[in-house]
Order: sequence, then C-alpha cells, then structure tokens
Amino acid sequence: MSDLSGKRQKIRSLGGDRSNKPTPTPQPRPVTPPVTSELSWYPPPISKLEDTGLTKLNVADLILKILYSGGDMTGHQISDVLKLPYNGIVDGVIEFLKREKLIDFKGGGAGLGEASYRYVITDRGSEKAREALERSQYASAAPVPLSQYIEAIKAQNVARPPVQQPKLRSLMNNLVISDEMLSRVGPAVNSGQAIFLYGPPGNGKTTIAERVGEMILGEDLWIPYAIDVDGQVIQLFDQINHVVSSDPPQIPLGTGMVRDPRWVCIKRPMIMVGGELTMAGLDLVYDEINKFYEAPFQMKANGGMFLIDDFGRQQVSPVELLNRWIVPLETRVDFLTLNNGRKIGIPFFVMTIFSTNLDPKDLVDEAFLRRIRHKIEVGNPDLEQFKQIFQIMCRIKRIPFNEDTFNYLIEEWYVKYDRDLRMVHPRDLLSQLIDIAGYLGIQPNMDDTSLIDQAAASYFVEL
Repeated sequence: MSDLSGKRQKIRSLGGDRSNKPTPTPQPRPVTPPVTSELSWYPPPISKLEDTGLTKLNVADLILKILYSGGDMTGHQISDVLKLPYNGIVDGVIEFLKREKLIDFKGGGAGLGEASYRYVITDRGSEKAREALERSQYASAAPVPLSQYIEAIKAQNVARPPVQQPKLRSLMNNLVISDEMLSRVGPAVNSGQAIFLYGPPGNGKTTIAERVGEMILGEDLWIPYAIDVDGQVIQLFDQINHVVSSDPPQIPLGTGMVRDPRWVCIKRPMIMVGGELTMAGLDLVYDEINKFYEAPFQMKANGGMFLIDDFGRQQVSPVELLNRWIVPLETRVDFLTLNNGRKIGIPFFVMTIFSTNLDPKDLVDEAFLRRIRHKIEVGNPDLEQFKQIFQIMCRIKRIPFNEDTFNYLIEEWYVKYDRDLRMVHPRDLLSQLIDIAGYLGIQPNMDDTSLIDQAAASYFVEL
C-alpha cells in the first residue's frame, strides 16, 4: 500500500476537500435534567361543570356510553374514564341521570362515599346510549373546547431564546460534524422556519434532525386527550407519538384547587413520517365507523418537531406537499377540514424539517425551493472524518481499532471500487463483523483482515 496516501486524496475528493477543517473531539453528551420547575402554562383548576366548557348533556352522553359498554361501574371508575373530578362535576351529572331514570343505583362499593357506589344503565338509558353512539362512538376522556386548546398551545409556545454556538456544539459534540455544517444548522434553527436537509443516504440527516429536535424542545407540554368542536370530537393524545412526562408539576398542596385531569403533560413531540405520508394524512382523519376524528401528524407534533423523511418518495408529488405547507409555515395557522366541510384554524407551532436523498432540482423548481429559506446539504465525510467515526464506533462496540486493517479496508473496498464513504458505514460494517465473529466462535477483532473482507462482502452490493 505504498501509494495509499495518493488514494486517500482520491477518497477525500468524494466528500469535498475538507481535511483542513477542524473536526471536534467526541465528548460525552450532556444529560438533560428532568423538568421540575413551574411551566409557562398550567391547566386551569376546575370545581364545577361550567369550568369544563361542556354542557350537562355532553357529559351525560359520555357517561351513558361508558356504562353501556362497560357494565356496572363505581362513580370513581366513571370519573377515571372521563378524566373529570367526581366531586362537583361527575356527581351532579349522575344525579341528573338517576332522576331521569337513565341509570340506577346497584349497590355500595368497598369505599366510603357516593363515589364508591356502583351504577348500572337502565333500559331507557340503553336506548339513549344507542342514540348517542349513533352520533359518535367516542367514550373516553371528556374533550376540552377548541378555544381552550388554542389558548393553551399559544401560551406554551412563546418566543424562545436564540440558540448560540456553544449550546449547539454541546448537543452535537459526539457527532463528527464540521464547524461549517454547524454554522448552517444554528441560524436555521433560530429562524423557526422550515429546514430542507438533502444529500446522499447514510450521512446522518435524520440524526441531525433529531438533535435539532432535542435542542428546540424545551419544557414539557400540556395537551388535552381530546378536543370538542361544536359537539364533534378530535382525539389528540397518541400513546405511540406522545411520551407522558415522568415528573409533571403539581398544584401546591393546601390550595384546595383541583387540576383539570383532561390535560396530560408530555415531552415535546418529535414525530417522523416517511414515504407512507399522504395528503389525507395531513388533515383531520374521520373514522366513518366510530364517528370521531383523529388529529393529523402535524397537529400531534404541535409544540415540537415534525420530520418529513424520504421527501419526494411519497405517493403525492413534492409540489403538492410543499403547497400544503405554504400557509402554515408563513402564518403559523393550519386550516383543517371537518367532515361537514367546515374549516377550523389550529395554531401551527411546529419545527418542520424536510429530509431527502434525492437531488432537490429533481423534486421541485427553484421557485418552490425559495419558499424554504434554509437548505442544508449533508454530504459525504472525508477520509479523516470517516476514520474518526470508525474509531468512535470501535469504542462503542468494544473492538480495538487497528490502523493497518483500516487502511486495508479503504484500499480494498473503497479505492478499488471508487466507492463513496458514508457516515453510517463504520457502524454497519462493525455490526456485520460482530455477527460473523459470533458465528465463527471467535472474539470480534480488527486484527484479521478476513473478517473485514467477509463483513464488507456481505454488506456492499454493486448496483
């Protein structure tokens, strides 16, 4: 390998000659402490039905549907499903339903007080429940009015302090990323506008987007389980995309106030969609059978980050998708359509990131790209960066790094094939090597070039 240095120069040219640019020394990522301070907004306390923004008939319908499907239940159990306090709210509606002979008292429970009594739906109540189910099958947490949701989202997304270079470096310091790249990412994050990441696959676009998400996501966020729009329900909380906060703030003891349980405290969401995204998935999703709505992805991402990965590979054209975002990105308001044709305006406080492996000029024309102010190319690493990533992954996977074997890998599997370096290759090749060593019953190592050959042969495919 006497001419290896010349071939290394060829490899450098694959990602641009950036060898003279400083590459940060990897450091452990700082651990973000849990949020324990007071939040900028807190669900208002409720003590009577009027505080909920719902009518007695709204809550009565929910209780009838819950009893119709759940059988006899205690007052506490009904309250838990509704996410409403029993005293002062649920108890009054239950009394109303008893007077109307829609539910009946079945017997006492194990506890003390009326909340432990068991209730069962009557025949007349079952008929009313079926009528209510014809209108909507929703029978879970009582929704909050749309106006309350809008107020809460606005209050929890006030202007945040700008991201500065030291903070950005601290969040990226275990990634091999150039100062030039950081100088592009930082201003893009501070703009609050959409970001367009493009470049070859396997170079960390998704990882950069996730780190950006960690940086912009601040204190935890309160969202309602569901939203009421003139009697129609939009289910917002999603156990897949939302992570419940492990340490939500509490109302101080001794105040006598009761927090509105219809709100759940979550970590600010980071939602990623890919090629499966459709235009229909960006509007309210109406369930024809259950007769209520599910919030679209971007609404679930409100207050956080929405990453559209594999942009350009969706079933709809990139132009249509970009057109869909023009108004929300510029006005901070997203308009969604109910089944009856009515449009509702929802606050749009979402860091939107488009990520693609395709050439931008093959997706949309220049006029469309101008609407996305920040366009960042995530290119191939140069040889020195690639080596640094390889050394980091060796430490992570506990495989001693071997300089000679690394040079052999570059010579035999990159230079000879004129193959591009990718940031993801070190992780994947070492994982292959570990699998092969396990099969052979030996300790994973870089001393034997045959292991590298087998790993590369099983990983690379000539297209």
